[in-house]
Amino acid sequence: MQGVPRYNRKNNQEFARTLRSRVNQYFEDNNFDRSGGNRIIGKTLVMFVLYFLPFVLLMAVELTAWQYIICSIIMGVGVAGIGLGIMHEAVHGSFSNKKWVNTVFGYSLNLIGGNMLSWRIQHNILHHSFTNVRGLDEDLEAGNIMRFTPHEPWKPRHRFQYIYAWALYSLMTFSWVLVKDFKRIAKYHKLGLLEGQNVKFSNAMLTIAVSKIVYISYMIILPIFVGGYSPVVVLAGFVLMHLIGGLMLAMIFQPAHIMEDHDFVPDGVSELEMCYEAHQLSTTSNFAPTNKLLTWFCGGLNYQVEHHIFPSISHVHYPEISKIVEKTATEYGVPYRSVPSFREALKIHQRTMKKLSIPDYTGSLKAA
Repeated sequence: MQGVPRYNRKNNQEFARTLRSRVNQYFEDNNFDRSGGNRIIGKTLVMFVLYFLPFVLLMAVELTAWQYIICSIIMGVGVAGIGLGIMHEAVHGSFSNKKWVNTVFGYSLNLIGGNMLSWRIQHNILHHSFTNVRGLDEDLEAGNIMRFTPHEPWKPRHRFQYIYAWALYSLMTFSWVLVKDFKRIAKYHKLGLLEGQNVKFSNAMLTIAVSKIVYISYMIILPIFVGGYSPVVVLAGFVLMHLIGGLMLAMIFQPAHIMEDHDFVPDGVSELEMCYEAHQLSTTSNFAPTNKLLTWFCGGLNYQVEHHIFPSISHVHYPEISKIVEKTATEYGVPYRSVPSFREALKIHQRTMKKLSIPDYTGSLKAA
């Protein structure tokens, strides 16, 4: 892949070295495995039950339209739970210390309509390597419908983005199912990123097509032609499931990076100002660190700072590691961002989207 910026390893180098040394020492002192291990087995079962049990129920028992819709709502929660707490960790290789287990559970994304290969390149390689860098971090791209960075040219449609943003966020998983995976794989093929994954373009596209057909078959065709449900009810349930799943995913992802006190890097730069670890701290926020239920459900992604610096470490360790990261960052004068509550994080993100809706606004997003 050509034209990617380099990190300035000399800037904050001592901070990075000290931080990694202290985290390594934490694992050595406590004799902990870096994977989730047995601590996430229970959650894995809960998330799969939330998704598959309602489906089994609606296929085994003749439900009313409203009962079908309720099952779809529960499945939507399961979609978010599998995506946040199981698939995400497995694709990062932190779900288990066994590679084959991570691979198997990584494919859970295909079961809910996505594609593991597309996600791994977009998320693990591009988003984590170039967080908030325009032109490389695809999480900043919204097809010109929304403006996530002050370096994105303003368009009239952005004027009311803070009003319609959440409605569009809820469509996130629809794009996985319908078109985004195909478009991404074609793009990654042109960029030469598939070669790094040892995957042929034709095989990747065939795998996506087959998995989409299987997904649509069991989610839509099976309930209509085998379950005997009305196509209207089935499609309504399918849409509602993805709206809920997409919205819940967005509520976790967006406050992590699109915030007013974060750094945003324009495209075309040849070198980033800081080392990798400091860059992640400048572009990422934690939120609601004391909310144990949220931490459990979202796979520790409210500890985004720790996740971005140590993506191969399971989220079950983030609450303790965060103490090390914050202490070290304070010692070396590196900003450590953490919003006390989930509600406040959502409010700040909303405020950020409103600032970015201002015509030709390219100044600092930071609150006065």
